[in-house]
Amino acid sequence: MPKRKRIRSQLYQRAGRWWGDLRAYKDVGGAQQPLIAPGERLATTDKVVAQTLLTSRLKVLEAKRQNRTLHGVAKQTDLGTFAPVHLIAKAESGKWTYQWLAAVEVNLGRAVSYFGADRDLASITVQDVRAFAAHLGQLPNGRGGKMGPGNIRHHLNALSNLFGRAAAEGYVQPGYNPVAAWDEKPAGDPGEAAALQPHEVALFLEAARTFVPRVEEDALHFGYPLVATYALTGGRRREVFGLEQDDISFERKTVTFHPNSWRRLKTRGSSRVVPLWPQLEEILREYLKGPHRPTGNLLFPSPVGSGEAMVVDDRKLLDNVSVRAGFLERRVINKKGKVKLIGRFIRSRVFRHSYCAARLQTLDRGQPVALYTVSRELGHRGTTMVENVYAHLGDVRHRAEVVEFRVSQHLDRRLPDGSVVADRVAAMAGGDNAEPPPK
Repeated sequence: MPKRKRIRSQLYQRAGRWWGDLRAYKDVGGAQQPLIAPGERLATTDKVVAQTLLTSRLKVLEAKRQNRTLHGVAKQTDLGTFAPVHLIAKAESGKWTYQWLAAVEVNLGRAVSYFGADRDLASITVQDVRAFAAHLGQLPNGRGGKMGPGNIRHHLNALSNLFGRAAAEGYVQPGYNPVAAWDEKPAGDPGEAAALQPHEVALFLEAARTFVPRVEEDALHFGYPLVATYALTGGRRREVFGLEQDDISFERKTVTFHPNSWRRLKTRGSSRVVPLWPQLEEILREYLKGPHRPTGNLLFPSPVGSGEAMVVDDRKLLDNVSVRAGFLERRVINKKGKVKLIGRFIRSRVFRHSYCAARLQTLDRGQPVALYTVSRELGHRGTTMVENVYAHLGDVRHRAEVVEFRVSQHLDRRLPDGSVVADRVAAMAGGDNAEPPPK
């Protein structure tokens, strides 16, 4: 074993790589440790980098020692140790879904990666949080851009919640929360969320009705009734995924959203009963008698796996239908034949907005439907969300006794690109599937 060469009392080499001797801070966790740069697996071979890493580590240990001296904090922990403890506690409470916890785990994982797993919680300041937010703003968002303010705020909220638990359990001083102390935290600007006009929803439903998925894919053969349920109930994606056959009552003409063994609802006020509108009743009756009817409890069971399970992703289906309807087009973007989707991406949430707008145009016993009635059908206890977010009136007024999106009622309507609905429908009738060749 080569003899290690000491350069100074706190920095030395071992097998050509730099280590730090921090045993002078043993009382706050100091030890001999490799100096590993972010993103690397082994100790650095660069002395300048090693000195920078050592200085950073010394600051953390000094902050720990100062915190103990000034504030008398007996319990101390680092971010990497406390983050999983925090997540386990939240999971054991039973108040949060697996999907939500998984998202928080990713957000906290980025914080641990940035601050360092051995960073003392009490040493993180408002300036550190501000720098973390700036760092997040430089990360890719997976859609060709950078992470936006809304996504950054989710990360900060997760970190703030962690500090709340740390204070409650005595790892930091009561009320110590550098995230909450930062007044200028970024926040998303939802603006007016995207919604489809009634004739666009009708066109999308027609495209879903005539779409035939590829057999070799793990296809959702119930795309038409699934999209119709989105559009004609205003249900959230997982609410619709978790519907059981018994939740559809053809006798009472209702669709019931309530918690079950497949999924919970978003809030306690999300349990509700929505009218089973005639168009949806027709579609579901045909679906439940057809070749792809469900054989278990779920109305829309996943085609993947041998046992009954809930669908987890419908984006491929919605993109394929969007191509057929003309909202998206496939383009070849390089010589290797890579294809990219260009245009308007339709997701389940837009149908929730469209349902609200259409429902507000209906009559209830000869009178305009009450705002509270629409709010309850969307799973809200008050009317604020409907007034501020969901009430898209747009440029189309389609008064009716019921909520419906029948393409035959909108054939003369023009789409944003200037084409007419009737032409799109005729183009779809010209082929037996949705996927025109990429341009």
